[in-house]
Amino acid sequence: MNNISNRFTIKDLENLSGIKAHTIRIWEKRYGILEPSRTESNIRYYDAGALKKLLNVTLLYNAGIKISKIADMTSAQLLDQVRDHMVRNGGEEGYMDAMVVSMLSFDQPLFEHTFNRLIAEYSFRHVFLKVFVPLLHNIGIHWQSDSITPAHEHFMSNLIKQKLHLSLERVQQNTPMNDDLTFVLFLPDNEIHELGLLYVHYELMLKGLRSIYLGQSVPMSNLAAVQAAFDNIQFVSYFTIKPEVHEVNNYLEHFNRVLLRNRPGDSIWVTGRNVREREDLINVSSVKLFNNIEEIINKI
Repeated sequence: MNNISNRFTIKDLENLSGIKAHTIRIWEKRYGILEPSRTESNIRYYDAGALKKLLNVTLLYNAGIKISKIADMTSAQLLDQVRDHMVRNGGEEGYMDAMVVSMLSFDQPLFEHTFNRLIAEYSFRHVFLKVFVPLLHNIGIHWQSDSITPAHEHFMSNLIKQKLHLSLERVQQNTPMNDDLTFVLFLPDNEIHELGLLYVHYELMLKGLRSIYLGQSVPMSNLAAVQAAFDNIQFVSYFTIKPEVHEVNNYLEHFNRVLLRNRPGDSIWVTGRNVREREDLINVSSVKLFNNIEEIINKI
């Protein structure tokens, strides 16, 4: 896996840029867009610089600039054109391309520049749901196909998490306007993917609701302590990797039996990949299942 961050196959380039491998080869031969390297056994590969250039070329090409004109640009001119395009046109697709380049080259200044441009144009809600969520989804796909390493995902996830915490810091200073219901947000044992749940916490705080964020890998038995402190609890959780798909029903049935059955004012909302992949989930009034974060936000 360590070689993947520096060596990319043409299939990797296709996956990450959206440009077909056949087209990349034509650009390479006819216009000299890229110059592949070769291993000692004569296998072609591309380095991170080639990938970064291809992503910039793709951004301009998708904007309607002819490949022959792009091919005549120097490296400096190419970067200037990309920046100029982003300033003039913005748009989620262009910003997404910039985020991908930032991730692949571990370029934090580029991430910051792109985020600042986004937040000047859109709300934080829009940036998170329409840029960050699709970006993270695409990162997961590329990771599974070995186009990127876990280091790339961690780099981008941590930068996004920083922005979430900054946004939370601004809203959590306010006293809840409505504390009739207490939202308790947690991830089950061995679940560590918290960005989606953190964002729900942000939305709850923004709306002036009382939200308690417990975070990653919380044993079910620990939640009884929270129940002892509050009446009318709305638990919220997010299942990405745990419990596993075949264990989701058992987990929710046990949760209902242990924590909800004798507390008529309490219930749980759940979303996440492992929930969406089950078709025969528990059907009780105290357990509400959602397809995505936006459905939860609309329910709040």
